[in-house]
Amino acid sequence: MIAKKVKEYMSAPIHVIERNEPIQTARNLMFKYGVGRLPVLDNGRVVGIVTKYDITNRLNQAAPEWRRRPIDKVPIQVVMTEKPITIYPDATMSQAAVLMSENGISGLPVERDGDLIGMITSRDMIRYFAEQDIKAKVGDMMCKDLVTVHRHHTIAHVLDEMNLHGSSRALVYEDNMAPVGIITRSGLTFSDMMGPKDEMETKSIKMTRKESTAGRKQNRYVREMPFVAEDIMTSPIMTLSPEMKAVDAAKMLTEKRVVGMPVVEENEIVGYFSADEIIAEIGRWK
Repeated sequence: MIAKKVKEYMSAPIHVIERNEPIQTARNLMFKYGVGRLPVLDNGRVVGIVTKYDITNRLNQAAPEWRRRPIDKVPIQVVMTEKPITIYPDATMSQAAVLMSENGISGLPVERDGDLIGMITSRDMIRYFAEQDIKAKVGDMMCKDLVTVHRHHTIAHVLDEMNLHGSSRALVYEDNMAPVGIITRSGLTFSDMMGPKDEMETKSIKMTRKESTAGRKQNRYVREMPFVAEDIMTSPIMTLSPEMKAVDAAKMLTEKRVVGMPVVEENEIVGYFSADEIIAEIGRWK
């Protein structure tokens, strides 16, 4: 393995947000610049960090008075993680991986003498891993514990299942148990579940009601329904083979701009290979 330092792989400069700015501003920054997390500043110092997933998950769990407020009125400090773990630029990638793995996080602000200078993320870890010369196969590293949900399960149920099992993804199945999609934490972006008035987890469905048994008269109406798994899942599923070299799989993840893929053997999903497994492996390197 080639020992590298965080400063060689971190993103810089990075986009930030002030703690009193609204969630709407964070959402706009994330989608305009294609980033999944933002350091939160107060007087130039890092006081928190917020991710796409934080906004969806924590607003879903928030007190009713916060859920009812439009996101252009809710300050980012309501959903941010306070006092985030940071790392210094001369730390090794292995040290960064240990911090991520032990704390269940996918990104670390990089600071020098108290000043924010960059961000190291799980995508950077995948890119670093893909450059190594190791013999491990996907099947040697993949996670075999998979969370499964039905395509009609609500987003709230999906969130609960993922949180209960400490998982960053869930496979979506049809009635016949055929896999039809996948949901990841990064895929649970709040924009996909916001209506025109910023309401959470509802969609408008046009319904038709027959007013007579002859069916001649019909009355259309709109019903508000909760978002379900099939509304936000990624489909079709891209997969890997357990016999594939892990570094080649990492290269594929980088090329496809995803952080994980299911592993299929004999037409059956047998595991999942992702940044989580890659970061854990890097953390074991000296």
